[in-house]
Amino acid sequence: MSTLARFAVRTAVTVAGLFALALGSTPSTPQTSMPQKIRIVALGDSTTAGTPAWKSPIEAPPRGRGDETSQYAYWLMQSHPEWEVLNRGVNGERSDQIAARFDRDVIEARPKAVVIIAGVNDVYQGRSVDDVTAELARMYARAASAGIPIVAGSIIPYNTATGDQNDRMHRINAWIREQSKPGSKTPVTFVDTRLAVASPGNQDRLVDSPDELHPSPRGYRLMADAIRTSLETILR
Repeated sequence: MSTLARFAVRTAVTVAGLFALALGSTPSTPQTSMPQKIRIVALGDSTTAGTPAWKSPIEAPPRGRGDETSQYAYWLMQSHPEWEVLNRGVNGERSDQIAARFDRDVIEARPKAVVIIAGVNDVYQGRSVDDVTAELARMYARAASAGIPIVAGSIIPYNTATGDQNDRMHRINAWIREQSKPGSKTPVTFVDTRLAVASPGNQDRLVDSPDELHPSPRGYRLMADAIRTSLETILR
């Protein structure tokens, strides 16, 4: 038998064997798709970004850089692996700068909820309470119009704040709390993140800080613990 003929016979036997195997085989198990993550956007300034130990994906594309435990988004996802929390914090930004990127960072992401914490840099730079509440109201209204539930966190303390700065932060936080009451124009779920990270008995100092301005990883975990309960209720 020629080489070509032997090759043809072997090929025919192989094909026949595969065909027989296919006829006698059991149906393959259908592939199951991974469950879809529940997307949440964390929007804000340095206290959302994770400063000083972590740079958010906006600050250090594409995935962020540093100690990932230094952000409340990390701790939320640790407690709920089914959550995808997009860290959209930027160190140093005022509330008007955060509001300016709201559509890009929140609306376009189509989240099931948004956490908004903003205003500390406004206070630091001398802007008024009304300046901050106007920008917060603008963001709350934009989220509400898009049907996105809002978790509104209070401005957290920093240890070098003056009496006037602390007073303005407390007044802004009181306004945020008011928005959570029935009958509010744009209802939010209020979370007292200031209280969560404050020293026991002193709401004007952080319980733990590496730079006197921002929380430590422990502090960010405390923020996440406070925020998590509200998100669980919203996403239930």
